[in-house]
Amino acid sequence: MTHPLFEKHQATLQGALQAIATRGYWSPYAEMPSSKAYGETAADDGKRAYEAHLGRHFELQQPGQTGWIGHEASPYGGSLNVRYPQCDHEALVAAGAAAMPAWQAVGAEGRTGICLEMLARLNQQSFELGHAVMMTTGQGWMMAFQAGAPHAQDRGLEAVAYAWREQSFVPAESTWEKPQGKNPPLVMKKQFEIVGRGVALVVGCGTFPTWNTYPGLFAALATGNAVIVKPHSNAILPAAITVATLRKVLAENGIDPNLVTLCVTDDRAVTQALATHAGIRSVDFTGSNVFGQWLIDHCKQAQVYAELAGVNNIVIDSTDAYKTMLGNLAFTLSLYSGQMCTTTQVIFVPANGIDTDEGHKSYDEVCADLGAAITRFLSKPEVACAVLGAIQSDATQGRIELANSGALGRVVLASQSIANAEFPNAAVRTPVLLACDAVDESAYMEERFGPISFVVKVADTAAGLALSERVVREHGALTVGLYSTRDEVIDAMTAATWRGKVALSINLTSGVFVNQSSAYSDYHGTGGNPSANASYSDSAFVANRFRVVQRRRHV
Repeated sequence: MTHPLFEKHQATLQGALQAIATRGYWSPYAEMPSSKAYGETAADDGKRAYEAHLGRHFELQQPGQTGWIGHEASPYGGSLNVRYPQCDHEALVAAGAAAMPAWQAVGAEGRTGICLEMLARLNQQSFELGHAVMMTTGQGWMMAFQAGAPHAQDRGLEAVAYAWREQSFVPAESTWEKPQGKNPPLVMKKQFEIVGRGVALVVGCGTFPTWNTYPGLFAALATGNAVIVKPHSNAILPAAITVATLRKVLAENGIDPNLVTLCVTDDRAVTQALATHAGIRSVDFTGSNVFGQWLIDHCKQAQVYAELAGVNNIVIDSTDAYKTMLGNLAFTLSLYSGQMCTTTQVIFVPANGIDTDEGHKSYDEVCADLGAAITRFLSKPEVACAVLGAIQSDATQGRIELANSGALGRVVLASQSIANAEFPNAAVRTPVLLACDAVDESAYMEERFGPISFVVKVADTAAGLALSERVVREHGALTVGLYSTRDEVIDAMTAATWRGKVALSINLTSGVFVNQSSAYSDYHGTGGNPSANASYSDSAFVANRFRVVQRRRHV
């Protein structure tokens, strides 16, 4: 019998399956925070729901609780003062494992339907989640709403669709009949059970606590696994809201809510002990190279899906839309103060300049014009604050000051502080743009997270293409871009990105930016270079999270 939630959300599932097959634009979740989409009172209700969490204990009724923990400081100023249950990680692993048999028994249809219901409930909480993401990460409101809620839900749904598609290839049973000539055939009844790999750990990041968490969370859940969500210590609330909703939906459907739990800790040793626990069979991680590589090296009992740091880059060869190219780059470098894993850090420009629709532009002119475009784009404080958001961490502030000092290259455009009228304690910083030569590899050939970018002078376009490919091969990248009016250059860059296994954006000048990724259509990462060993999402992202266990008998 088909699970009622599988039937209820069938249109959504079919839409997602169609979208991942055709890669066109589609989404069931409205990306604009409008009353028409979410209801007349949704904005006020969501803000009140967010505010109701502040200064209180966030109750989850999880096993193994030993106390309360939480010290989130908003990048916009002040503390959230929310306290979360601190639970023994051994108890969470044991509870998750104990909940898995019933989750397995629901079957792929049931799990898919329940996951779709979870996403629908989260969508109803989009304003609440948007405020939680904004105040813990420093994102501007529109970005926090979109990336923190509907776009994150899209990524979760995308993972559920892939998980369902892979599981649907496995029949529940079959009759196997092998002819034996004149003798009666051999006949066997075979049954096939999809069994989750084991308890999953999803480690969140401080800048995108839902967008980067939902793919692994829902991929693991939909394929039959329990999940422990370990959020970043300064972005707990979005994860806690998510976990609370998922636990509620599980309980409503007769499933032990301890299938999904929250592990809050500020002790690295606890996180390491949890990640290497024999009961943890998969780990999803977004964050630094140091801890990500530690997980890959030490979690031998688990499959690790890791998104790490990279050096995203663009090669400019030529353009027939100089002003709009600069405008596109200015937005790219400014959005959320460059605190995105997809933001461009390095722009390779030939030493002899580039041909444009406004005539030939020298290397120095390109540097100066890009700096001017950034300044012009951020000239209105209200626009600047909405786009830039706030700096999420002191470490990023330190990197900005280092870049501003000139230690990494000639300062074309220094980072400035901007006052935010609504949040006077927010650390709002404009991008810093540096110029350097290709030989200055120690400056630009490592990720410098934040609003820091380099215009690197290369001998010619061919040298820029080669250097871009080398950066991807040695240091990784999630995004690469190219501006060129010449087909042979586009072909050469395309071939280089095939070899480097990195996504390429060509001649972006309008409302699409290299650091934006669209669910169901864009593959976020390829898993083929050092920046990530997995992609959001593809079949490989889900297929290794379950096993097919068969049983057979004579008929």
